[in-house]
Amino acid sequence: MTRAAAFFDLDKTVIAKSSALAFGRPFFQGGLINRRAVLRGTYAQLVYMFSGADEDQVERMRAHITAMCTGWDVAQVREIVEEALHEIVDPLIYDEAAELIEAHRAEGRDVVIVSTSGEEVVTPIGAMLGADHVVATRMVVAEGRYTGEIEYYNYGEAKATAVRDLAAQRGYDLPECHGYSDSSTDLPMLEAVGHPTAVNPDKVLRRVALERGWPVLSFTSPVSLRSRVGGFPRPPRPLLAGAAVGVGAAMAGLAWYSRHRSQASS
Repeated sequence: MTRAAAFFDLDKTVIAKSSALAFGRPFFQGGLINRRAVLRGTYAQLVYMFSGADEDQVERMRAHITAMCTGWDVAQVREIVEEALHEIVDPLIYDEAAELIEAHRAEGRDVVIVSTSGEEVVTPIGAMLGADHVVATRMVVAEGRYTGEIEYYNYGEAKATAVRDLAAQRGYDLPECHGYSDSSTDLPMLEAVGHPTAVNPDKVLRRVALERGWPVLSFTSPVSLRSRVGGFPRPPRPLLAGAAVGVGAAMAGLAWYSRHRSQASS
């Protein structure tokens, strides 16, 4: 049989918020960030929801991520995410995305989460969703703490490369695979599969999708997985094809905040 997979971006495609920014309050309660950072992160969440981020903004975010999380204790971060996961993320999952994931699994396709956030955030969410594999950003860790250096940044063309590499490893037929994202920065990933779909797309991705005849979906109904009958089956031995930064991305939106604040004051 031909093997295939459905590749999903995470934020605004499967869940209704930025997965990393959603953990601002637990990080504050755990002493990793201060109250001002929480407020800035809340503002950044609004910016993210209504305007998204272009490539320049994402690059500024990356620089800010490394400064923000340098020195954070990795074990503490993972513990905070695990404890807050169901309370914070479970109610944010789009019902439409949940149904789509169930449909792909019923048709025999693997489900793969491909996110620019990192393993501490993405892997637990992937397990909650029953994903077979997770591909995420990873950061250098030394003596149990983040050094501030990024080892692998799962963004843009890197996502497409990860999809092709995983397809080669798992025997997926890419023309038979599906891809879902909200962001034009994920165009390389969508172009790598035979069945790309734009979900809640930004302006650029919507225009490209319409020009190329790709389906455009609107997901609007977050629902708790625990309220769905049966939830998702947990796949055996999920492959983690990336790791270890996402939590540093928790306050990545501060870069957006700074940019928009400077524009407002100019």
